[in-house]
Amino acid sequence: MAGAPTNNTGPETLVPPAGAVATEVASKGSEAEAPSRARPATVTRGRTRKRVSPRTSIPRVALLIESSRAAGRALLCGIARYAHHHGPWSFYWEARGLENPSPSALVLDADGVIMRDTGQVEQVLARGLPTVVVCHRHAEMDGVISVVTDGEVIGRLAAEHLLACGVRHFAFCGYKDCTWSESRWASFQQRVAEAGFEATVFRVQAEVTGAPWQDQRPAIARWLQTLPRPVGLMACNDDLGHEVVAACKLVGLSVPDDVAVIGADNDEVVCGLSDPPLSSVHINFEQAGYEAAEVLDRLMRRGRGETGRILVRASHVVPRRSTDILAVDDPVLARGLQFIRDHAREPFLVDDVARAAGISRRALEKRFRRFLGRSILHEIRRVRADQIARMLVETDLPVSEIAQHLGFTDVQHVARYFRAAKHMSPLAWRKLYGRRPS
Repeated sequence: MAGAPTNNTGPETLVPPAGAVATEVASKGSEAEAPSRARPATVTRGRTRKRVSPRTSIPRVALLIESSRAAGRALLCGIARYAHHHGPWSFYWEARGLENPSPSALVLDADGVIMRDTGQVEQVLARGLPTVVVCHRHAEMDGVISVVTDGEVIGRLAAEHLLACGVRHFAFCGYKDCTWSESRWASFQQRVAEAGFEATVFRVQAEVTGAPWQDQRPAIARWLQTLPRPVGLMACNDDLGHEVVAACKLVGLSVPDDVAVIGADNDEVVCGLSDPPLSSVHINFEQAGYEAAEVLDRLMRRGRGETGRILVRASHVVPRRSTDILAVDDPVLARGLQFIRDHAREPFLVDDVARAAGISRRALEKRFRRFLGRSILHEIRRVRADQIARMLVETDLPVSEIAQHLGFTDVQHVARYFRAAKHMSPLAWRKLYGRRPS
């Protein structure tokens, strides 16, 4: 509800600053302490922070998270989900951009804070409140629980997607002096090198500096003209991916035929506004928001600081037209690969692929191994398992219905198939990467 919440167990009335909204999220169940699902890599006891009163009052939580970006909105959604299940909580929050100054008045009466690592983060931390910091500028913050994206997995997923497109030249466009961008570049470069190729990198001024895109786009375009083609290019996020696609148009380069572009974050608005629509690595910010709220709840109850991190996990690539290319000179091999893509949601055999390619199974097997470094069956299982993974993360369908949609005989069949490819069960995958229940 809008307005200032009143604590029914005491006389204090909270008044949020002008423009802010104080909302109370009621619990779905009891107020018993939730079991911990968040798994920080390292958690150590720290100095005593401001101790919250025993849970006889509704916790007051300040949210200094942007609403202008899909990642921020997903974080807020995950936080709200946690409060719905384990609250009630009262939120102090206002609509803001990533770099808008953090309104210090929001935290004056707060019992805990979840915030971005903006310029005022040290000021907020100095208040000694239980705080979880969602990192954007920093790798992670000392002395607190930090929420950080898993750059190693993000870069690897993007590289593997471009490798599967058949390109043999690779590039990365990232931000200067940006730790999360560098992490994604390092992983991308490593995976490309493991496949026997090299990648080149180009860095532009980070978006947080406010440098206008129209000043940077020509520089990106000039760099793109120097690259061999066709090239598979990863942009460190979707915003920059959108700019790369626009820069291609400036110099007459075709996407994806000349430059196959993939971003990260899977911001559906940004990806949809790109022309052609932008492929992207899906990153589960909503789950990270849920886990950040879970950790903050524990900090507020115990009144002691902890250090460590919460990883924002990446699960799969959402392919769109910006990487819809098979850069394969061999037309026979291209026909086989296209058949696998086109029939990924239905069962088929290796012999069906050979028939579509117009060549014997043995001859096609040699071409697959020479060009892709894997067998026809391995490629079929990889593509089909990716379809299962997407449905586990992007839908709430039970595994039995996913099995039916994809032509598997039963739950046990799809579970064995998926485990062989992804090394975990479908339910474990959904628990790790999927959305929290409503």
